[in-house]
Amino acid sequence: MFSSFFSTAPPVDPNAPNFHPVSSAFQPSELYSELEPKDTEWTCSGGFVVETQTFYTFLEDGTSMACQVIHSSVGMWYPTIQFTCKIFNPHTKERTWKSVNVANFVTPPPGLDKRSSKADQYSITYRSKPGSDTPESYTITANLDTDLQITLEVARPAGAKGFKIGKGPQGGFSYFGHDPKNAEGYVVHRFWPRYIASGIVVLKGQAIAIKGAGMFVHAIQGMRPDNVASRWNFVQFLSEQHGGVAATQMDFTTIAAYGRKGAGSGPVTVSVGGLVLGGKLAAVTAETKWPDEALPATAALVSRAEHTKKAHDPDTGYDAPTEIVYRWTGPSIVPGAPGSVEAVATADVGTPDAPKGLIEKLDVLAEIPYVIKTMVNYVSGTKPFVYQWCNPGTLHVKLPGGVIDDVEGEVAIEGTLYNEATFVS
Repeated sequence: MFSSFFSTAPPVDPNAPNFHPVSSAFQPSELYSELEPKDTEWTCSGGFVVETQTFYTFLEDGTSMACQVIHSSVGMWYPTIQFTCKIFNPHTKERTWKSVNVANFVTPPPGLDKRSSKADQYSITYRSKPGSDTPESYTITANLDTDLQITLEVARPAGAKGFKIGKGPQGGFSYFGHDPKNAEGYVVHRFWPRYIASGIVVLKGQAIAIKGAGMFVHAIQGMRPDNVASRWNFVQFLSEQHGGVAATQMDFTTIAAYGRKGAGSGPVTVSVGGLVLGGKLAAVTAETKWPDEALPATAALVSRAEHTKKAHDPDTGYDAPTEIVYRWTGPSIVPGAPGSVEAVATADVGTPDAPKGLIEKLDVLAEIPYVIKTMVNYVSGTKPFVYQWCNPGTLHVKLPGGVIDDVEGEVAIEGTLYNEATFVS
């Protein structure tokens, strides 16, 4: 107790940065880091931490399926673990949503490492096959209700390497607080930008074959969600053309309390992404938008989601995007193919009264664990919503020779574009 009165720690400059974005921590040539085994292990940390494993899968007929495990810790409370699944068929407009609080969660299961987990209602098993065409895979089985059972295998092609921003155990981390070594909180994402999916879903007694592609992300928010960000954007473009193409981007915008000049110097937008072209991870992107600086029209590194058109949505109270433009620019990391890689995708998602490809406007507080819901809503008065869309899309790419076989210069790639826009406050 007395040490707090006689502290020898130097005083903190109130104008010193209290947010340290991963998107500004590395030079362009140092952005890419291949994932290490521990990067996607469950940490199951205490305090106020939400950790997730999410598998986004897109079937050949356009059906989308998202499976997610959520490990939520709130102070001294016992952690809550959920398995959620959302399936949307764009042709029938049928939407299936299940969220189950699981029992007897274990990681690692016997004989496996902490990339795997299981509970009474599900199991996720990580397997490694070094030197093969698909050196890593997950097998997911879940019995979520009498009308929904899932058996899904997702396998990462050798060329579509998993990535994080920056090397070492702290790669991928953005830190909140003046001292990153004693951070108030953190956010981290690690990605598989493209995987091959197979399996079967039994929905209301009908078996549906799974054949398609997707992406996997392991994410951790190490502080209360309403303190982490006021906005999030996410996009995943996938195509089977040119040997397999994927474009991934995730961004978040801090609340005003966090910035590079101390309290009140935000908000700051952090964006990270990656491009798979010709079946190979071709570029990794990251960019920071500071509130007192305009972003240049072009740059060596670009990672942006811009809500270029908006309309007020009376259902949520937010100005929802009706058009979003996503951009990526970064140096090629394909051996023997030096140069810059650029990509642009535009999502026309329609207006609130005439949406295009809208899967759902998700009321987050209706779905997150009760303890977190009560604390977030009571403390901040927020009412977060997530807009989710899935539409046919086009990725316009500029690339040097050697990235995609027999392609150099500009190419338009047709595929599926899934995107989310989250409003927290």
